[in-house]
Amino acid sequence: MTQEENGSSTSTTSSSPLQSFSQMPLSPPPASTAPPTPPLPSAYLQNLRSDERGLYLIHFLLNCANHVSAGRLDHVSTLLQHISLLSSPDGDAMQRLSAAFSTALARRSLRPFPGLYQTLVGSSCSASASAIAAARHDFVNLCPFLRLAFAASNQAIVEAMEGEKLVHVIDLGASDPTQWIELLQLLAARPEGPPHLRLTAVSESKEVTNQISVCLTKEAERLDVPFQFNAILTDMNSLDVEKLKVKTGEALAVSSVLSLHLLLGNSNCQIEDFLNALWNLAPKIMVVTEQESNHNSPVLTERFVEALNYYAAVFDCLELTAPRNSVERARVERVLLGEEIKNIIACEGAERKERHERVESWGKRMEAAGFGRVPMGYYGLLHVRRMLQGLNCEGYRVREEKGCFFVCWQDRALFSVSAWRCRRFD
Repeated sequence: MTQEENGSSTSTTSSSPLQSFSQMPLSPPPASTAPPTPPLPSAYLQNLRSDERGLYLIHFLLNCANHVSAGRLDHVSTLLQHISLLSSPDGDAMQRLSAAFSTALARRSLRPFPGLYQTLVGSSCSASASAIAAARHDFVNLCPFLRLAFAASNQAIVEAMEGEKLVHVIDLGASDPTQWIELLQLLAARPEGPPHLRLTAVSESKEVTNQISVCLTKEAERLDVPFQFNAILTDMNSLDVEKLKVKTGEALAVSSVLSLHLLLGNSNCQIEDFLNALWNLAPKIMVVTEQESNHNSPVLTERFVEALNYYAAVFDCLELTAPRNSVERARVERVLLGEEIKNIIACEGAERKERHERVESWGKRMEAAGFGRVPMGYYGLLHVRRMLQGLNCEGYRVREEKGCFFVCWQDRALFSVSAWRCRRFD
Protein backbone atom coordinates (compact mmCIF):
# COMPACT_ATOMS: atom_id res chain seq x y z
CA MET A 1 0.00 0.00 0.00
CA THR A 2 1.29 3.39 -0.91
CA GLN A 3 -0.14 6.70 0.21
CA GLU A 4 1.11 10.07 -0.99
CA GLU A 5 0.45 13.68 -0.17
CA ASN A 6 1.51 16.75 -2.08
CA GLY A 7 2.52 19.97 -0.38
CA SER A 8 -0.02 21.73 -2.60
CA SER A 9 -2.83 20.70 -4.86
CA THR A 10 -1.01 22.32 -7.73
CA SER A 11 2.67 22.80 -8.37
CA THR A 12 4.22 25.71 -10.13
CA THR A 13 7.71 24.27 -9.97
CA SER A 14 9.36 24.94 -13.29
CA SER A 15 11.22 22.29 -15.22
CA SER A 16 14.98 22.61 -15.37
CA PRO A 17 17.97 20.44 -16.30
CA LEU A 18 18.66 19.97 -12.61
CA GLN A 19 15.10 18.95 -11.76
CA SER A 20 14.98 16.51 -14.68
CA PHE A 21 18.40 15.17 -13.78
CA SER A 22 17.46 14.56 -10.14
CA GLN A 23 14.66 12.24 -11.30
CA MET A 24 16.72 10.22 -13.81
CA PRO A 25 18.24 6.80 -13.04
CA LEU A 26 21.78 7.44 -14.27
CA SER A 27 24.82 5.35 -15.01
CA PRO A 28 28.43 6.48 -15.23
CA PRO A 29 29.67 7.09 -18.79
CA PRO A 30 31.76 4.35 -20.39
CA ALA A 31 35.52 4.48 -20.01
CA SER A 32 37.47 6.11 -22.80
CA THR A 33 41.08 5.79 -23.84
CA ALA A 34 40.93 8.75 -26.20
CA PRO A 35 43.38 11.62 -25.70
CA PRO A 36 42.08 14.57 -23.71
CA THR A 37 39.74 16.87 -25.55
CA PRO A 38 41.19 20.35 -26.14
CA PRO A 39 39.55 22.97 -23.93
CA LEU A 40 36.41 24.45 -25.41
CA PRO A 41 36.58 28.22 -25.99
CA SER A 42 35.73 30.01 -22.75
CA ALA A 43 33.62 32.58 -24.63
CA TYR A 44 31.49 29.76 -26.03
CA LEU A 45 30.91 28.16 -22.64
CA GLN A 46 30.18 31.44 -20.87
CA ASN A 47 27.56 32.45 -23.44
CA LEU A 48 25.44 29.32 -23.07
CA ARG A 49 21.80 29.61 -22.06
CA SER A 50 20.94 28.37 -18.56
CA ASP A 51 19.41 25.10 -19.78
CA GLU A 52 22.33 24.44 -22.13
CA ARG A 53 24.81 25.20 -19.35
CA GLY A 54 23.07 22.73 -17.06
CA LEU A 55 23.28 19.93 -19.60
CA TYR A 56 26.95 20.64 -20.26
CA LEU A 57 27.68 20.56 -16.54
CA ILE A 58 25.95 17.21 -16.08
CA HIS A 59 27.96 15.79 -19.00
CA PHE A 60 31.26 17.21 -17.72
CA LEU A 61 30.71 16.01 -14.14
CA LEU A 62 29.83 12.44 -15.11
CA ASN A 63 32.79 12.15 -17.46
CA CYS A 64 35.13 13.77 -14.95
CA ALA A 65 34.16 11.22 -12.28
CA ASN A 66 34.85 8.42 -14.72
CA HIS A 67 38.32 9.79 -15.52
CA VAL A 68 39.11 10.42 -11.84
CA SER A 69 38.27 6.78 -11.11
CA ALA A 70 40.55 5.65 -13.93
CA GLY A 71 43.39 7.96 -12.90
CA ARG A 72 43.42 9.89 -16.18
CA LEU A 73 44.42 13.23 -14.71
CA ASP A 74 44.94 14.95 -18.07
CA HIS A 75 41.27 14.36 -18.89
CA VAL A 76 40.32 15.39 -15.36
CA SER A 77 42.20 18.67 -15.65
CA THR A 78 40.48 19.60 -18.90
CA LEU A 79 37.01 18.77 -17.58
CA LEU A 80 37.55 20.63 -14.32
CA GLN A 81 38.63 23.64 -16.36
CA HIS A 82 35.35 23.46 -18.29
CA ILE A 83 33.33 23.06 -15.09
CA SER A 84 35.04 26.01 -13.42
CA LEU A 85 33.95 28.27 -16.28
CA LEU A 86 30.31 27.23 -15.92
CA SER A 87 29.84 26.63 -12.18
CA SER A 88 29.57 29.05 -9.29
CA PRO A 89 28.85 28.61 -5.56
CA ASP A 90 26.59 31.69 -5.82
CA GLY A 91 24.81 30.89 -9.10
CA ASP A 92 21.73 28.82 -9.89
CA ALA A 93 21.16 25.39 -8.38
CA MET A 94 23.05 23.48 -11.08
CA GLN A 95 26.01 25.84 -10.85
CA ARG A 96 26.14 25.50 -7.06
CA LEU A 97 25.81 21.72 -7.21
CA SER A 98 28.58 21.54 -9.82
CA ALA A 99 30.89 23.73 -7.75
CA ALA A 100 30.50 21.38 -4.79
CA PHE A 101 31.05 18.21 -6.81
CA SER A 102 33.98 19.59 -8.82
CA THR A 103 35.74 20.49 -5.56
CA ALA A 104 35.18 16.94 -4.34
CA LEU A 105 36.51 15.49 -7.62
CA ALA A 106 39.59 17.71 -7.48
CA ARG A 107 40.30 16.48 -3.96
CA ARG A 108 39.76 12.89 -5.01
CA SER A 109 42.18 13.23 -7.93
CA LEU A 110 44.94 14.15 -5.45
CA ARG A 111 44.64 10.95 -3.41
CA PRO A 112 47.36 9.11 -5.40
CA PHE A 113 49.75 11.88 -4.29
CA PRO A 114 49.79 11.78 -0.47
CA GLY A 115 52.06 14.81 -0.11
CA LEU A 116 49.85 17.03 -2.26
CA TYR A 117 46.67 15.62 -0.70
CA GLN A 118 47.77 16.19 2.89
CA THR A 119 49.20 19.63 2.18
CA LEU A 120 46.22 21.00 0.28
CA VAL A 121 43.33 19.03 1.78
CA GLY A 122 44.64 18.39 5.26
CA SER A 123 45.36 22.07 5.80
CA SER A 124 41.73 23.06 5.20
CA CYS A 125 39.86 23.20 8.48
CA SER A 126 36.74 21.07 8.83
CA ALA A 127 33.65 22.72 10.22
CA SER A 128 33.20 22.45 13.98
CA ALA A 129 30.36 20.46 15.51
CA SER A 130 28.63 23.71 16.53
CA ALA A 131 28.98 25.13 12.98
CA ILE A 132 27.48 21.95 11.53
CA ALA A 133 24.65 22.11 14.07
CA ALA A 134 23.97 25.73 13.04
CA ALA A 135 23.86 24.70 9.37
CA ARG A 136 21.54 21.79 10.24
CA HIS A 137 19.25 24.25 12.04
CA ASP A 138 19.22 26.45 8.91
CA PHE A 139 18.35 23.39 6.83
CA VAL A 140 15.48 22.54 9.19
CA ASN A 141 14.14 26.09 8.80
CA LEU A 142 14.62 26.37 5.02
CA CYS A 143 13.34 22.95 3.97
CA PRO A 144 10.68 21.00 5.91
CA PHE A 145 12.17 17.53 5.27
CA LEU A 146 13.44 17.06 8.80
CA ARG A 147 10.52 18.87 10.42
CA LEU A 148 8.22 16.32 8.78
CA ALA A 149 10.50 13.50 9.93
CA PHE A 150 10.46 14.94 13.47
CA ALA A 151 6.67 15.03 13.43
CA ALA A 152 6.45 11.40 12.30
CA SER A 153 8.99 10.33 14.94
CA ASN A 154 7.22 12.18 17.73
CA GLN A 155 3.87 10.65 16.87
CA ALA A 156 5.42 7.17 17.01
CA ILE A 157 7.02 7.97 20.38
CA VAL A 158 3.79 9.38 21.86
CA GLU A 159 1.81 6.32 20.76
CA ALA A 160 4.43 3.96 22.21
CA MET A 161 4.50 5.88 25.51
CA GLU A 162 0.75 5.97 26.09
CA GLY A 163 0.06 5.60 29.81
CA GLU A 164 3.74 5.74 30.83
CA LYS A 165 4.64 8.01 33.74
CA LEU A 166 8.44 8.00 33.39
CA VAL A 167 9.73 8.47 29.84
CA HIS A 168 13.40 8.53 28.87
CA VAL A 169 14.29 9.66 25.34
CA ILE A 170 17.83 9.19 24.00
CA ASP A 171 18.73 11.57 21.15
CA LEU A 172 21.66 10.11 19.21
CA GLY A 173 23.64 12.86 17.49
CA ALA A 174 21.65 15.70 19.05
CA SER A 175 21.94 18.96 17.13
CA ASP A 176 18.63 20.83 17.36
CA PRO A 177 15.80 21.30 19.90
CA THR A 178 13.04 21.57 17.28
CA GLN A 179 11.90 17.94 17.53
CA TRP A 180 11.76 17.92 21.30
CA ILE A 181 9.84 21.19 21.59
CA GLU A 182 7.02 19.53 19.66
CA LEU A 183 7.30 16.35 21.74
CA LEU A 184 6.95 18.38 24.95
CA GLN A 185 3.82 19.99 23.49
CA LEU A 186 2.34 16.62 22.54
CA LEU A 187 3.05 15.13 25.96
CA ALA A 188 1.60 18.17 27.71
CA ALA A 189 -1.66 17.62 25.79
CA ARG A 190 -2.11 13.99 26.92
CA PRO A 191 -5.54 13.44 28.52
CA GLU A 192 -3.92 11.65 31.46
CA GLY A 193 -1.40 14.46 31.89
CA PRO A 194 2.27 14.61 30.92
CA PRO A 195 4.83 12.07 32.10
CA HIS A 196 8.16 12.93 33.67
CA LEU A 197 10.43 13.31 30.64
CA ARG A 198 14.17 12.72 30.77
CA LEU A 199 16.13 13.55 27.62
CA THR A 200 19.67 12.31 27.09
CA ALA A 201 21.41 14.18 24.26
CA VAL A 202 24.50 12.63 22.65
CA SER A 203 26.64 15.28 20.95
CA GLU A 204 30.24 16.28 20.37
CA SER A 205 29.55 19.90 21.25
CA LYS A 206 28.98 21.27 24.74
CA GLU A 207 27.79 24.51 23.17
CA VAL A 208 25.09 22.65 21.24
CA THR A 209 23.87 20.65 24.23
CA ASN A 210 23.80 23.79 26.40
CA GLN A 211 21.63 25.56 23.84
CA ILE A 212 19.28 22.57 23.62
CA SER A 213 19.08 22.34 27.41
CA VAL A 214 18.21 26.01 27.90
CA CYS A 215 15.59 25.98 25.15
CA LEU A 216 13.85 22.79 26.31
CA THR A 217 13.96 23.66 30.00
CA LYS A 218 12.15 26.95 29.29
CA GLU A 219 9.54 25.19 27.16
CA ALA A 220 8.99 22.47 29.78
CA GLU A 221 8.48 25.09 32.46
CA ARG A 222 6.01 26.94 30.25
CA LEU A 223 4.04 23.74 29.62
CA ASP A 224 4.39 22.47 33.22
CA VAL A 225 6.02 19.21 32.07
CA PRO A 226 8.42 17.60 34.58
CA PHE A 227 11.71 17.57 32.67
CA GLN A 228 15.32 16.53 33.16
CA PHE A 229 18.14 17.03 30.65
CA ASN A 230 21.35 15.02 30.47
CA ALA A 231 24.21 15.50 27.99
CA ILE A 232 26.81 12.97 26.93
CA LEU A 233 29.68 14.68 25.11
CA THR A 234 31.09 12.23 22.58
CA ASP A 235 30.87 11.35 18.91
CA MET A 236 28.87 8.37 17.73
CA ASN A 237 31.94 6.21 17.15
CA SER A 238 33.10 6.66 20.75
CA LEU A 239 29.74 6.34 22.48
CA ASP A 240 29.63 3.80 25.31
CA VAL A 241 26.01 2.64 25.45
CA GLU A 242 26.36 1.79 29.14
CA LYS A 243 26.80 5.51 29.89
CA LEU A 244 23.23 6.16 28.74
CA LYS A 245 22.12 4.89 32.17
CA VAL A 246 18.53 3.82 31.71
CA LYS A 247 16.85 3.67 35.12
CA THR A 248 14.50 1.01 36.39
CA GLY A 249 10.89 1.94 35.72
CA GLU A 250 11.65 4.23 32.77
CA ALA A 251 10.01 3.63 29.41
CA LEU A 252 12.78 4.12 26.87
CA ALA A 253 12.62 5.69 23.41
CA VAL A 254 15.68 6.04 21.15
CA SER A 255 15.79 8.59 18.33
CA SER A 256 18.51 8.57 15.67
CA VAL A 257 18.34 11.37 13.10
CA LEU A 258 21.01 11.08 10.38
CA SER A 259 23.45 9.44 12.83
CA LEU A 260 23.53 5.65 12.49
CA HIS A 261 25.28 5.75 9.10
CA LEU A 262 28.33 7.31 10.80
CA LEU A 263 29.03 3.90 12.38
CA LEU A 264 29.37 2.02 9.09
CA GLY A 265 32.97 2.98 8.30
CA ASN A 266 35.05 1.82 11.25
CA SER A 267 34.65 -1.95 11.10
CA ASN A 268 32.27 -4.60 9.85
CA CYS A 269 30.98 -5.39 13.33
CA GLN A 270 30.65 -1.97 14.95
CA ILE A 271 27.12 -1.15 13.80
CA GLU A 272 25.94 -4.64 14.73
CA ASP A 273 27.54 -4.40 18.17
CA PHE A 274 26.02 -0.96 18.70
CA LEU A 275 22.50 -2.08 17.75
CA ASN A 276 22.83 -5.16 19.94
CA ALA A 277 23.82 -2.93 22.85
CA LEU A 278 20.79 -0.70 22.24
CA TRP A 279 18.56 -3.79 22.15
CA ASN A 280 19.87 -4.77 25.57
CA LEU A 281 18.48 -1.46 26.89
CA ALA A 282 15.00 -2.75 25.92
CA PRO A 283 13.60 0.36 24.21
CA LYS A 284 9.84 0.42 23.72
CA ILE A 285 10.45 2.36 20.51
CA MET A 286 13.43 3.30 18.36
CA VAL A 287 12.88 5.69 15.46
CA VAL A 288 15.49 5.93 12.72
CA THR A 289 15.66 8.78 10.19
CA GLU A 290 18.26 8.40 7.45
CA GLN A 291 19.07 9.74 4.00
CA GLU A 292 17.24 7.53 1.49
CA SER A 293 20.13 6.87 -0.86
CA ASN A 294 23.07 4.49 -1.23
CA HIS A 295 26.30 6.44 -0.85
CA ASN A 296 28.23 3.45 0.50
CA SER A 297 29.24 1.68 -2.70
CA PRO A 298 32.94 0.71 -2.84
CA VAL A 299 32.94 1.76 -6.54
CA LEU A 300 33.58 5.49 -6.89
CA THR A 301 31.61 6.00 -10.12
CA GLU A 302 28.53 4.29 -8.68
CA ARG A 303 28.79 6.34 -5.50
CA PHE A 304 29.28 9.52 -7.52
CA VAL A 305 26.21 9.01 -9.70
CA GLU A 306 24.03 8.15 -6.71
CA ALA A 307 25.26 11.19 -4.78
CA LEU A 308 24.92 13.54 -7.75
CA ASN A 309 21.37 12.38 -8.29
CA TYR A 310 20.47 12.73 -4.60
CA TYR A 311 22.01 16.13 -3.96
CA ALA A 312 20.62 17.48 -7.24
CA ALA A 313 17.17 17.11 -5.68
CA VAL A 314 18.28 18.83 -2.46
CA PHE A 315 19.89 21.78 -4.31
CA ASP A 316 16.82 22.06 -6.53
CA CYS A 317 14.66 22.32 -3.41
CA LEU A 318 16.84 25.07 -1.97
CA GLU A 319 16.66 27.00 -5.25
CA LEU A 320 12.90 27.32 -4.83
CA THR A 321 13.04 27.88 -1.07
CA ALA A 322 15.65 30.60 -0.52
CA PRO A 323 17.07 33.49 -2.59
CA ARG A 324 20.53 33.04 -4.05
CA ASN A 325 22.03 35.68 -1.77
CA SER A 326 20.67 34.01 1.39
CA VAL A 327 23.35 33.62 4.07
CA GLU A 328 21.48 30.65 5.54
CA ARG A 329 21.28 28.91 2.17
CA ALA A 330 25.01 29.41 1.60
CA ARG A 331 25.76 27.96 5.03
CA VAL A 332 23.60 24.89 4.35
CA GLU A 333 25.17 24.30 0.93
CA ARG A 334 28.78 24.80 2.02
CA VAL A 335 29.02 23.73 5.66
CA LEU A 336 26.48 20.90 5.58
CA LEU A 337 25.84 19.60 2.06
CA GLY A 338 29.22 20.54 0.59
CA GLU A 339 31.11 18.78 3.37
CA GLU A 340 28.94 15.68 2.96
CA ILE A 341 29.64 15.64 -0.78
CA LYS A 342 33.40 16.01 -0.28
CA ASN A 343 33.39 13.18 2.24
CA ILE A 344 31.37 10.85 0.02
CA ILE A 345 33.48 11.46 -3.10
CA ALA A 346 36.99 12.34 -1.92
CA CYS A 347 37.43 10.06 1.10
CA GLU A 348 37.94 6.35 1.64
CA GLY A 349 38.41 4.02 4.60
CA ALA A 350 37.91 5.38 8.10
CA GLU A 351 38.12 8.92 6.70
CA ARG A 352 34.79 8.44 4.91
CA LYS A 353 31.97 8.99 7.41
CA GLU A 354 28.97 9.75 5.19
CA ARG A 355 27.96 6.20 4.27
CA HIS A 356 24.23 6.63 3.69
CA GLU A 357 22.17 3.55 2.84
CA ARG A 358 18.53 2.90 1.98
CA VAL A 359 15.87 1.84 4.44
CA GLU A 360 15.96 -1.78 3.22
CA SER A 361 19.54 -2.10 4.44
CA TRP A 362 18.70 -0.56 7.81
CA GLY A 363 15.74 -2.90 8.15
CA LYS A 364 17.96 -5.96 7.77
CA ARG A 365 20.38 -4.64 10.40
CA MET A 366 17.63 -3.78 12.87
CA GLU A 367 15.98 -7.18 12.51
CA ALA A 368 19.31 -9.00 12.88
CA ALA A 369 19.83 -7.15 16.17
CA GLY A 370 16.48 -8.37 17.51
CA PHE A 371 14.25 -5.40 16.69
CA GLY A 372 10.80 -5.77 15.16
CA ARG A 373 9.25 -3.19 12.86
CA VAL A 374 6.56 -0.89 14.23
CA PRO A 375 4.37 0.33 11.36
CA MET A 376 4.13 4.11 11.10
CA GLY A 377 0.38 4.25 11.50
CA TYR A 378 -2.60 6.22 10.27
CA TYR A 379 -2.44 8.90 12.95
CA GLY A 380 1.22 9.50 12.23
CA LEU A 381 0.51 9.94 8.53
CA LEU A 382 -2.44 12.20 9.31
CA HIS A 383 -0.29 14.30 11.66
CA VAL A 384 2.45 14.73 9.05
CA ARG A 385 -0.01 15.51 6.27
CA ARG A 386 -1.67 18.22 8.33
CA MET A 387 1.70 19.72 9.10
CA LEU A 388 2.67 19.67 5.43
CA GLN A 389 -0.57 21.35 4.44
CA GLY A 390 -0.01 24.01 7.07
CA LEU A 391 3.46 24.75 5.72
CA ASN A 392 1.98 25.33 2.23
CA CYS A 393 5.22 24.26 0.59
CA GLU A 394 5.09 23.19 -3.04
CA GLY A 395 7.04 20.21 -4.26
CA TYR A 396 7.24 18.36 -0.93
CA ARG A 397 5.52 15.01 -0.54
CA VAL A 398 5.15 12.32 2.10
CA ARG A 399 4.76 8.68 1.10
CA GLU A 400 3.92 5.69 3.28
CA GLU A 401 5.13 2.32 2.12
CA LYS A 402 5.45 -0.98 4.02
CA GLY A 403 5.12 0.76 7.35
CA CYS A 404 7.80 3.40 6.68
CA PHE A 405 7.46 7.08 5.82
CA PHE A 406 9.41 8.66 2.99
CA VAL A 407 9.82 12.43 2.81
CA CYS A 408 10.19 13.43 -0.85
CA TRP A 409 11.05 16.31 -3.12
CA GLN A 410 8.80 15.91 -6.16
CA ASP A 411 8.92 12.13 -6.82
CA ARG A 412 12.34 11.56 -5.25
CA ALA A 413 12.42 10.13 -1.71
CA LEU A 414 15.19 11.92 0.21
CA PHE A 415 14.66 10.77 3.81
CA SER A 416 13.15 7.65 5.36
CA VAL A 417 11.59 7.31 8.81
CA SER A 418 11.19 3.83 10.29
CA ALA A 419 10.15 2.71 13.78
CA TRP A 420 11.32 -0.35 15.72
CA ARG A 421 10.82 -1.99 19.08
CA CYS A 422 12.64 -4.57 21.13
CA ARG A 423 10.90 -7.88 20.31
CA ARG A 424 10.65 -8.78 23.99
CA PHE A 425 7.66 -6.37 24.07
CA ASP A 426 5.84 -8.26 21.30
